[in-house]
Amino acid sequence: MIFTSHLFNNLTFLKYFSISIFGFSLLLSSCSSSKTRISNKSIVDKFLIAYNIHVPDTTKDDWEVMIMDMEGRFVRNLTQHPDVAWTYTAFQNTLYFISDRDSNYRHYYLYKMNSNGERLKKVSNLRLEDSWMSSRNGGTEMIVSGRIGKETRFQLFIINLENGSFKQITQDTAAYYADPCFSPDGKFIVCAYKKNRRDRNSHPELYLLTEKGDIIKQLTHYPKDNISFKDFGYKAGAPRWHPTKNFISYISKQNGIVSIFGVSPEGHSMGRLTNNPMPEGWHDWSPDGQWLSFNQSDTLEGQFHIMLMNWKTKEIKQLTNTALKTQQAPVFVYPE
Repeated sequence: MIFTSHLFNNLTFLKYFSISIFGFSLLLSSCSSSKTRISNKSIVDKFLIAYNIHVPDTTKDDWEVMIMDMEGRFVRNLTQHPDVAWTYTAFQNTLYFISDRDSNYRHYYLYKMNSNGERLKKVSNLRLEDSWMSSRNGGTEMIVSGRIGKETRFQLFIINLENGSFKQITQDTAAYYADPCFSPDGKFIVCAYKKNRRDRNSHPELYLLTEKGDIIKQLTHYPKDNISFKDFGYKAGAPRWHPTKNFISYISKQNGIVSIFGVSPEGHSMGRLTNNPMPEGWHDWSPDGQWLSFNQSDTLEGQFHIMLMNWKTKEIKQLTNTALKTQQAPVFVYPE
């Protein structure tokens, strides 16, 4: 889900300089000789939030993975590399991200690092689609949308995170499977699915699958009479399974605005999950289910912010400032 750089030609942020945010000095220079470690003593709560930024510089397309605490403080660049990098998920204090750093442009593979940007390692030789993912079984397995060659595209694979081996669990190469997410017990999968990925007159909807990749039922049904039916954008995508409640959140553009919606595993719609009047997008639940973080934009999608919602009180606060225009797809991770 990484945007192409031409959408953000107006960014004036440079990669190598210091800025001030919420009263703190923030150094993003990869030339720095020291790294600021974020520990439990430096955060308000027990989680950190990683997210993705776009940095126009001398490279063709530079995306970096950032991290901050739940007050928007102690911001730093974890990847510091002129690649296309994007984090989609974490398990405990390990962040997983896709990158083209050892390959051709936008040929993605799975990498991991801890929440301080250390112990970076390539996980598997399976080439990945640009898609959300999730883990199960104590962080030993990852469900991904991957590809083999030119014909096997947008299929579901399970990667063994301990040795990098992988197993393809869907075999319908005409179909589209993306943004897979395990249920909290790891026994089911929700993903965006389309029967014929080359059919431009249809769109993906969310489907519930068995852990072996067999379809159980369709969960979402985009209303054909919605004013956004013919618009570009998600009809139903980027699902995240709530870790403690039995529902699935996802994003959908309806009535002219992208918002976060909910649906039960039985297919019962929960409608919008927030009363936020601004466009929302990619999001993640804290492991305890008490916090929802998401990216929010203005109506023209010229400025993106990382937001944090207290799921119980529904209070929303903005964590980022305007030094960067592209700040997206937050992921909760434990501190090292």
